[in-house]
Amino acid sequence: MKYKICLIEDDRILGEALLERLELAGFFCQWFTRGDEASNALKQQSFNAVVSDIQLPDITGETLFLELLEKGYDIPPFLFMTGYGTVDQAVRLLKYGAEDYLTKPFEVPKLITMLESLCQKHQPDNSEIIPLGVSKEMKAVEAIIPQIASSHSNTLITGASGTGKEYVALALHKASQPTNNNPFIAVNCGAIPEALFESELFGHTKGSFTGAIRNKRGFFEQAHNGTLFLDEIGEMPLSMQVKLLRAIQDSQVTQIGSEQSIKVNVRIICATNRDLEQMITENTFREDLYYRINVVNIHIPPLCQRTDDILWHAQLFFEEYAKQQSQRPITLHPRAEQALLVYPWPGNIRELRNTLERACVINRSSILTPENLFGDTWKLVLSRISKQRSENLSSYIQLCECDYIRKALTENKWRITDTAKALGISRKTLWDKMRKLGLNESK
Repeated sequence: MKYKICLIEDDRILGEALLERLELAGFFCQWFTRGDEASNALKQQSFNAVVSDIQLPDITGETLFLELLEKGYDIPPFLFMTGYGTVDQAVRLLKYGAEDYLTKPFEVPKLITMLESLCQKHQPDNSEIIPLGVSKEMKAVEAIIPQIASSHSNTLITGASGTGKEYVALALHKASQPTNNNPFIAVNCGAIPEALFESELFGHTKGSFTGAIRNKRGFFEQAHNGTLFLDEIGEMPLSMQVKLLRAIQDSQVTQIGSEQSIKVNVRIICATNRDLEQMITENTFREDLYYRINVVNIHIPPLCQRTDDILWHAQLFFEEYAKQQSQRPITLHPRAEQALLVYPWPGNIRELRNTLERACVINRSSILTPENLFGDTWKLVLSRISKQRSENLSSYIQLCECDYIRKALTENKWRITDTAKALGISRKTLWDKMRKLGLNESK
C-alpha cells in the first residue's frame, strides 16, 4: 500500500528535500508551507500520517494539532519536527496525543522508519471495506481498492449493465473516507433530460430561467468533500461534456445565472457499459474528457463469468428480505441452487435480485424450488442443466432422488404412509427427505 503523508514545513529547502526523499521511499506526499493550508487539507482528505514542524509562519504546529482535536476531527497520527528551543512543546504535545517527535537536525532514514511504523500501526482495518463478492475476480477488485482510494485519482468503472458498478464505487468511496460521513452522490446520466443537465450538475440561482423559483445546489456542490458518482457517463450529451471537463480540471463550478465560481473538492468516479473508445472514433464522446476520467480503470466482469458470486448475492438478498419482512431467511432448494448457477444471467446482479424478489413475493414457502424461480422458463433452464458436463455426482444424485420421490408421491396421491411403503422407507425418513428437498403437494 502506498501511504499518504501530509508534510508541513515552511523551510522550502528542507521541505523540498523531505518531499523528494519520502516519495523515493514509496510514500505519496503532499507538502504545505502554511498551517491554514494544511488544516484545510486535513479536514477534507484522508492521510495516513502527518509530519509537521512546530514553528510555522501563520500558526504553530501545536495550535494546528489542538484545534483539529478540539473540533472533533478524526486526525491521523502526528509526528512533530522540533528545534532544541521547542522540545518542551513537543513533549507537551505527546501528552495531548501526538505520536512522537524528532529533534532537528535528524537523519531522514530514521524519519522514514518511524513513518512506516506509524502507518502500519494505524492502517485502517480492511474488514471495513464493503465486500464485493467471493469470486477471484471480485477479490482482485477488493484488493486494489485501498490503493486506489489513497490516491484520490479519478476512476472509471466499466462493465455490462447490472454488474454492480455502483457497489464498487461505494466501496471505493468508503475506503477513501473510512471514518468520515462525507457525501456519496450517485447520478444516472441517462436519466437526466439534456435541457436540465447543466442545472442538475452545477446548480442555478433563483430567477435564472423560467421555473427557477429558488436557488439550487448542483450535484458537484452536494458532493463537496465527498464523491460524485456519474453512472452511465456515455449517455452524457456532447454539449455537456466540455463543461464537465472544465469543472473537473478547475475544481470549481458556476451556477446558472451567477458569475461567481464555487470551489469544490470532489472525487470523481464514472461508470459506463458502453465502449467509450469507440464513441470517441464516432465523435460522440470527447477524447480529452475520456483521459481525464480514466486515470484508473476498474473492469467488472459479467455475473456469468464469476459464478462463485451468484449464491453469495442470493444469500445477501435473502437476509435483506427477511429483515424487511420480519421473518426467517428463505433458503434455496439444492436444485434451485444448481439452476441459478447454470442460468446465463444476461441482466447480471440486477436480474438475479429481481428473480429472487419475485419468487419470494409470489411463493410463501421458506424453500424456493427452480419452478418458483423461473416459472414457465424452468424447462429451458433444465435443458441447460442436462447439457452441463461439469456437474458433480452428489448434485446429480440429489436431483434424481428428488424427481423419483416426487413421482412416487404423485402416484400415491401424496399419501405419506402409502408412498413410504412403496419406497421401502419409514414415514419419518420420507418426511425428512421431503423437508430437505423442499417437496410439498403445492409444488
